Amino acid sequence: MNQNAFRIEKDSMGELQVPADALYAAQTQRAVENFPISGLKMPPAFIAAVALVKQCAARVNKDLGLLERGIAEAIEQATQDVIDGRYADQFPVDVFQTGSGTSTNMNVNEVIATLASRSSGQSVGANDHVNMSQSSNDVIPTAIHVSAALAVNTQLIPALEHLQATIAYKAQSLEQIVKTGRTHLMDAMPLTLGQELSAWALQIQNGVERLRAALPRIYKLAQGGTAVGTGINAHPEFAIKIAEALADATGLPFAPNVSFFESLSCQDAAVELSGQMKTVAVSLMKIANDLRWMNSGPLAGLGEIELPALQPGSSIMPGKVNPVIPEAVCMVAAQTIGNDATITIAGQSGSFQLNVMLPVIAYNLLQSIDILANVSRQLADKAIADFTVRTDNMQKALAFNPILVTALNPVIGYLKAAEIAKAAYKQQRPIIDVAAEMTGIPRTELAVLLDPAKLTEGGIQG
Repeated sequence: MNQNAFRIEKDSMGELQVPADALYAAQTQRAVENFPISGLKMPPAFIAAVALVKQCAARVNKDLGLLERGIAEAIEQATQDVIDGRYADQFPVDVFQTGSGTSTNMNVNEVIATLASRSSGQSVGANDHVNMSQSSNDVIPTAIHVSAALAVNTQLIPALEHLQATIAYKAQSLEQIVKTGRTHLMDAMPLTLGQELSAWALQIQNGVERLRAALPRIYKLAQGGTAVGTGINAHPEFAIKIAEALADATGLPFAPNVSFFESLSCQDAAVELSGQMKTVAVSLMKIANDLRWMNSGPLAGLGEIELPALQPGSSIMPGKVNPVIPEAVCMVAAQTIGNDATITIAGQSGSFQLNVMLPVIAYNLLQSIDILANVSRQLADKAIADFTVRTDNMQKALAFNPILVTALNPVIGYLKAAEIAKAAYKQQRPIIDVAAEMTGIPRTELAVLLDPAKLTEGGIQG
């Protein structure tokens, strides 16, 4: 091993080698050596949120007279570089680390301290200066809330609103297209494609409302609670001032939680938000599976619509095209539901004053937000916006649908209607032909009673 590739760093546990060009120091290196587990790193959005906490803390500590101006300003500049992603390779700590996230907190502290020391020419301490008035125990929960709130507001909600608007527009354009409804995957009464898609649009709209309903708890921050929630080593005004600083920096209504003990000891707000995302995932999977069924075929399936052809569907079957976007949606939904299970287990993993699965909560929460947002836009733009309707297939299915006889129940009764339906199905004949023979009702009247478009309006026929 080339000794010149390393330098010696020291922390409270002693000396160890750190890569010579690393901006981090001993505590980060210990975490790298202790947790060679997954190769998964904390998301850049989370690192940026931790850095933002450090930036606001330096500003508040300076204003409170606790931190010398030159050091504070050097920290503020260094944190901005981290927020901007300039040193993304300097955060190597695995997701599966100490449950408090102390390793990540110290990783960020050490990188910022190094950058601030270089720019200011002063000795900036990772613990004494960058971490002033803070603990990993309040920084990491705060960063979870800040990063999730930002991602939901800037990524997920806009993506879902775009999807909802796309579905609503498509539904409006299909208001007059009548199709066979299906319950239990079996033929049922008709409805319009517009009616069918309107359900999807409301599912997504409700998902957005659910997310918004969870955000007020996410806006409540742990910062100021320090080690166990009492605020030891933090100025009495620190909590409110850093929440104000974070609100100013993000445009979001962050405020100190009414109980820091709650903020540190549990992650109920993150569990709630994850649960709402799970509901969104369930909605997306339902929509995607409907699209897959409607697109199935094109000859041996339902063949009601044709999704845009995006790529070859088989390495062996020429000409095959698959519903790749709905399939991707279903996989994202499955991942999000799995992430929610992980977050649920992690959320109940608090002992007394601290939850000890914070890093995995952060990772899975942000992944769910990211992939849901990305796939929602793909679903809108590459599947729903431009699918075409195979009206010929729909009309053929409608004409032979024996369930249309349901409209005759008020006129001839359920049992007689069932007899007609069974005969029409057995003979593979249009329902109107069989009904004309078996009821004596004039065909012109039956044409009105059995008009599929009229039946989509509800009410009592006849």
